[in-house]
Amino acid sequence: MQTGMEREAFTMDKGKNMTVGKPAQLILTFAIPLIIGNLGQQFYMIVDSIIVGQGVGVKGLAAVGATDWTYWLFLWTIQALTQGFSIPIAQRYGMGDSKGIKKALSMSIILCGIMGLVLTALGLCSIFPLLHLLKTPGDVYDGAASYLQIMFGGLLAVMAYNMSSAILRAFGDGKTPLIAMGIAAITNIALDLLFVMGFGFGIAGAAAATVIAQAVAFGYCVFFLVKHGIIKFEREDWRLEKGTLQALSESGCSLAFTHILIAVGGMILQSAINFQGAVFIAAFTAANKLLGLLESSAISLGYSVTTYVAQNWGAKLYDRLKKGLKASVFLAVGLSLVITAIMIFAGKPILSLFINPGDEKAAAVLDISYRCLFLMSCFLSFLYLLHILRNALQGIGCGLATILSGAAEFAVRVSSALYFSRQFGETALLFTEPSAWIAAVVVLTAMAILKFGRRLQSRPADTFRGCDTDARPAP
Repeated sequence: MQTGMEREAFTMDKGKNMTVGKPAQLILTFAIPLIIGNLGQQFYMIVDSIIVGQGVGVKGLAAVGATDWTYWLFLWTIQALTQGFSIPIAQRYGMGDSKGIKKALSMSIILCGIMGLVLTALGLCSIFPLLHLLKTPGDVYDGAASYLQIMFGGLLAVMAYNMSSAILRAFGDGKTPLIAMGIAAITNIALDLLFVMGFGFGIAGAAAATVIAQAVAFGYCVFFLVKHGIIKFEREDWRLEKGTLQALSESGCSLAFTHILIAVGGMILQSAINFQGAVFIAAFTAANKLLGLLESSAISLGYSVTTYVAQNWGAKLYDRLKKGLKASVFLAVGLSLVITAIMIFAGKPILSLFINPGDEKAAAVLDISYRCLFLMSCFLSFLYLLHILRNALQGIGCGLATILSGAAEFAVRVSSALYFSRQFGETALLFTEPSAWIAAVVVLTAMAILKFGRRLQSRPADTFRGCDTDARPAP
């Protein structure tokens, strides 16, 4: 097994070995560029909505909003798969297994290519059935279908970018994905203005701009990976290896299944939202777009925790693992409280950016949207804890915890859509997201106490099987 110095030499000079140093400092410094990068990603997604809302109107914004959960079903599946694939890579990095790292990289690329094609085909074939199933209003149906056709057509670019950035994160490199996302953000905004405002392409133009931006981000990541020799393979690296494929599949599929549960629950919730009409859809869309911005820091901290935990788990540094988890919880709660205060006082002016003030329904949309944002902001700490605990458990290969927490979110969203919204109307829908976060955190807290509250035991490296093992892949 390689030493820490050899491990650093194997990867790249801009990576980060998280098995040495102060846990809190490592997690925070790794998370900062990821936070900035995710903020950039959410920013250009928000720009999409602002340009559509201002350039196309409330119905255009509602059409984009009506597709949210449908697209997220596929996007989150991709993000979960790629994040899951990166966990064995990070664990092998912690172990110092250079041969195993290359094999995990090559097998991940093969799996991503296959899954990208499958998801693209499924997405394109499911557009009209899903929009019909979700009771999409007739006045926004065509716009929503057009948006999804382009977004699903570009899923391979989305898969490629997410996998390349996940590989970089596995080695502790948060800076390169940040630069890639910055380039993508600039590209997306420029193309939004050109396609929507300049050429008048409407919703389709916003979708095309997003896909192109993802492809540009992928191109930069690949350039960096090739330049630093990270994806320099030999012929034998491409030979299929059952153990590695199984380890990657188990890690990726448990996360993907969890996110599918969450997204399907969200789609059922979306049908209840769509039933409320274009004004409520537009209002909920504006709040959700801003929530994506607020959640981006939680996602980044979660990625940082996954890399930290996976590397230290692979190196069998269990005391460091626990210290890092505690530090992450404090960081998450503190950051969420700051963001909550900002949103409560500045949320309404920010939300007004999404809405054309000349629209006759603008006041009603803004009022509902701020009520939704206010409630979500008050419970934001639970969302941040959700990401910390879920990603920590993912880092040790505990797929059961992620599935159970996803099931809890699913149950809350479905019960709200099918029962509580009929009893309490819009109010129930506004409380749905915070309730789902709380339910998931309860499950994850119990699992975290079970896994981290007792002395962690090392087990054979060939027992990479879910929550009851040390999740270490075979060399």
